Amino acid sequence: MDYISSIYDYWRDLMENKADPRTKDYPLMSSPFPTIAICLSYAYFVKVLGPKLMENRKPFQLRTVLVVYNFAQVLFSAWLFYEASLNGWLNGYNFRCEPVDYSYSPEALRTARGCWWYFFSKFTEFFDTFFFVMRKRYDQVSTLHVIHHGIMPFSVWWGVKYTPGGHSTFFGFLNTFVHIVMYTYYMLAAMGPKVQKYLWWKKYLTLLQMVQFVLVMVHSFQLFFRNDCNYPIGFAYFIGAHALMFYFLFTNFYKTRYLNSEKKNKAAAAAGLKNNGHPNGILKPSVLQQNGNIAKYTEINGNTKFASAMTTLAATTTTTGSVVTPNGNVTRQRIHAGADN
Repeated sequence: MDYISSIYDYWRDLMENKADPRTKDYPLMSSPFPTIAICLSYAYFVKVLGPKLMENRKPFQLRTVLVVYNFAQVLFSAWLFYEASLNGWLNGYNFRCEPVDYSYSPEALRTARGCWWYFFSKFTEFFDTFFFVMRKRYDQVSTLHVIHHGIMPFSVWWGVKYTPGGHSTFFGFLNTFVHIVMYTYYMLAAMGPKVQKYLWWKKYLTLLQMVQFVLVMVHSFQLFFRNDCNYPIGFAYFIGAHALMFYFLFTNFYKTRYLNSEKKNKAAAAAGLKNNGHPNGILKPSVLQQNGNIAKYTEINGNTKFASAMTTLAATTTTTGSVVTPNGNVTRQRIHAGADN
């Protein structure tokens, strides 16, 4: 019984006496359990309940909603980045080591409020996944996606509770910048095919996120060697380990999604060249005479498919696949894969 009482006293002291008094009355800041409950509910909904509810429904068409939502996220992220820049990282913060200002000065209070709004933004990002579920884009609801979104509110909660400012806010400073770029991409992608053809840089978003995690690791782990500002070292461990975990998760995703798929595409193209002398997906045109008619046909990896029949002609073909008509004209035929499949 004394053991349980000691745990309770320790927890109460941690929540009430060790916390930053300036943020203790902010929404969801009295205890981590409401945040934990929301995060677990999110994971359950997007992996279990949501797909079950959508099982017998058609995917929602949310183009306008997605454009508006992503534009709002761009504005929200830009404001958070502005606050982090103006209140610190581009206005006097020391990148080597920056202590937490626990005073009630206007600048310190503004920074603490900005930290809470950054925490709140992690909940708004849940809608990324909700919209995937509503559109039945379950391939996007990956383990990486759910872990990344589901753990962030809980991780940020501790920073707002105990260190709303100083060295640890570097992560939010970088993260909000990345999200400006990321949600701009999503907004443009939601506008449809006319815009999507210009979005060749999707994989570089993942690279940008990986660079972000490397910078956060370096920035956090440097305090292990020199902590001149007496920053709480436990939070440096926490943030650095968090960045390390996501770096490896995103690296694995990048390798699987882009590097491996590029290798497969090259292998498929090489196989296509070996089989028919052309890259896979480009059909080899030719002609074939059947019952006195000249029929145009194509080959895909050795399989013959007739495309159309031509009128009876006394024609021959060149070795390049061109059609030589009776009057001596040479006509080259080019057919793309999928055009008449």
